[in-house]
Amino acid sequence: MPPSAPTAPPRALLPFILPAVVVGVAASLVFVGTSAAAERLQRVLWGPLPDALGVGRHSVLWMSAVLVATGIAVGLVVWKVPGHPGPDPATVGLSAHPSFDLGLPPMGRPRGADVLAALVVAPATALLGMCAVHASPYVHAAFARLRHPMLMLPAGGAVLGAPAALGGPLTLFKGLSEVGVPARDPEGWSAGRFAVMAVVKPAALLVAAACGFRGGRIFPAVFVGTALGLAAHALVPAVHPSLGVATGVLGMLLAITRQAWVSLFTAAVLVASPAVVALLCVASLPAWLLVTGRPQMQLRADGGPVR
Repeated sequence: MPPSAPTAPPRALLPFILPAVVVGVAASLVFVGTSAAAERLQRVLWGPLPDALGVGRHSVLWMSAVLVATGIAVGLVVWKVPGHPGPDPATVGLSAHPSFDLGLPPMGRPRGADVLAALVVAPATALLGMCAVHASPYVHAAFARLRHPMLMLPAGGAVLGAPAALGGPLTLFKGLSEVGVPARDPEGWSAGRFAVMAVVKPAALLVAAACGFRGGRIFPAVFVGTALGLAAHALVPAVHPSLGVATGVLGMLLAITRQAWVSLFTAAVLVASPAVVALLCVASLPAWLLVTGRPQMQLRADGGPVR
């Protein structure tokens, strides 16, 4: 057995404690400040500024203008900031710890119809996710032909204007806060409206990842699964909303992340209903069989999909 590398004695580490504390505190303050500034900017861009300019806050013109401007700003950062900054987002792996209850009504004892619903909703959502996965290399290649971040990102912002116009304000952001809006009123939206959001959000996620916008995919996937699950409930009222959401999120996360335990646990914690857990275990099998061994929503350096 080769000898292990020697470890540094505690005394040798003492001089680094104070610099480490300073760096940690500074990094934390930068993060808090950046987050606060981003929230303030978001409120201004989608409130007082369009009002002052006399345009609708969520008009097609304003949404498209903000998205193109965002693409230009991000393009400048990717182009000029050292590190550029980080790897191509389409080639990066994923990690997921969302944990929150959407406040949906709890389920009672599962029935035969609930088992059938779980076996339909989870694979159907996984298939929708796989459509985005299969399209990812082609959309990424299309943007890659532009070659420069100052072309790719503004073009991506322009393209994102179309799904923003179709999906409305709920589909504009990452989905962490927005996912609770339809979940709080599952009866207040039509099946068609839920379905539009469920299609628009993965299309926007696909374009954003392909053109170079930095960001995660877990919360957008949760939003899509929630929208499709609520669409199933609106279309077939016998599908319990908690079951529809949980199985929808399960199928979408399995397609996007290929992390079975993360997908299962995330779907379970969204609804405070122990009865759903057993149905999720049943629904995970057909959904997993649909996605396993197929391309992932992650690309190699040459643009080909990771399997």
